[in-house]
Amino acid sequence: MNLSDWRRRIDEIDKKLVELLNERSRCALEIGKLKQAANIPLYQPDRENEVLANAERTNPGPLTDAAIRRLFERIIDEARAAERDAMHPDGAKEKGTKEGNQR
Repeated sequence: MNLSDWRRRIDEIDKKLVELLNERSRCALEIGKLKQAANIPLYQPDRENEVLANAERTNPGPLTDAAIRRLFERIIDEARAAERDAMHPDGAKEKGTKEGNQR
């Protein structure tokens, strides 16, 4: 494969990553609704540590476990922010806009 082929492959993977991240976020939003209904705190450090450990355990490389941890910490942080926005829609900016998605 040449440079253009590899770049096209990365573009395809990036598209799949965006789809998966949004699917994961939708799941997190549903969990947020359940937490709110059950009066459970949004921040669950034990669960977050479990998610991070799972990600590291399933990492075959070439990314290091530390890199995977940092990526998942960011994913979790963004999911928590989306849950917070969903729980408090009056304080959130308009959804679906670039400005509303910046943190």
